[in-house]
Amino acid sequence: MIAVDTSSFVAYLSGAEGLDVEATGWALAHRQAAVPPVVLSELLSDPTLAPDVKELFVSLPLLDVTHGYWERAGLLRAKVLAQGRRARLADTLITQSCLDHGVELVTRDSDFRPFVRAAGLRLFAVSRR
Repeated sequence: MIAVDTSSFVAYLSGAEGLDVEATGWALAHRQAAVPPVVLSELLSDPTLAPDVKELFVSLPLLDVTHGYWERAGLLRAKVLAQGRRARLADTLITQSCLDHGVELVTRDSDFRPFVRAAGLRLFAVSRR
């Protein structure tokens, strides 16, 4: 399984090009795509979302929130902030979901790079360049 970020889903659906789009397509085709809960919320927040796309998103496996998740996420965010890096709350929660499940994250969003350094988040596209 690999987790897919909102940015890569949006790029995939818009027909963009990139390693993340290829990885998203592969993960969907091989039933290997998983969704962190925050990503699902972000995707479903689009009021113009087509019903078939909504159906796709809700049918994907969701990375469960595990015991102690909120505490670990808070400590992770504090660690990144203490390093003088930006750590948006949504990105922190997505990262913590990936760390808890030991999955790589497909994303085109560079805001996840501080989490690679601070916590060992594995980024799918970055690890294959």
